[in-house]
Amino acid sequence: MIANQHEKGWEIIYHRAHALLAAEIAGHWHSKDRPKRIIETVAAISHHDDLEREWEGKNLTPAGTPLDFTLDKETDLEKLKEQTVNSRYRGRWVAMLISMHTSFLNEGKRGESPELDSFLDEQLANQVKWRKELKVSKEEAEKAYAFFQWCDRFSLILCNRELPAGQRALEISKGPDGKRYDVMETSDGDVCVKPWPFEQEKFTVAIEACYLDQVQFTDSAELTAALQNAPIKLLEWTLVKQ
Repeated sequence: MIANQHEKGWEIIYHRAHALLAAEIAGHWHSKDRPKRIIETVAAISHHDDLEREWEGKNLTPAGTPLDFTLDKETDLEKLKEQTVNSRYRGRWVAMLISMHTSFLNEGKRGESPELDSFLDEQLANQVKWRKELKVSKEEAEKAYAFFQWCDRFSLILCNRELPAGQRALEISKGPDGKRYDVMETSDGDVCVKPWPFEQEKFTVAIEACYLDQVQFTDSAELTAALQNAPIKLLEWTLVKQ
């Protein structure tokens, strides 16, 4: 989960909602610059966090506060295996992008265990296999994944409330064209991306968030129950070309 503290407690955004926001952002990309197989690519973006079930298992810090995903350092290898296997049921293109995302997030953990290293090797081998079967070059696959990763990162910036104050720019990441993209909040509260990669010159994206007026919880079950009964608000961002 994404847990943002506010004056009365917590703003909670589910990872599946974040992934949906990333897919919504992807859907606005300029048509002439979209990667190949755009529908499958957006599907991969939309479903890449489907295994995150904040209502199951451990979802609290030792202090009893909601466990933000950035604080969860444990590598759940079984969950990673389940994710990569399940992605294949949507097709090899989706599976390839999910596998590339798994590699991106976990290659830095090589050496933690022989089991993890074997899993990471399997991902690289699968990516080669699927590129060959799909008749797609490594460059084309990397371009599609850069698009995936860009939309994912931009969604996280919005969900994590990372937009800097004072109209300062923040790097999103390099896009599928290899260019650096920055985002900033304008004096009017709108959001501007430079260079502008979208079809429309102005549009709005949105996501639902839950609000808790309790700071600490005795156990995960109490947090889960609170989330199920928490008020929900729609968060919106208007993106404008400048």
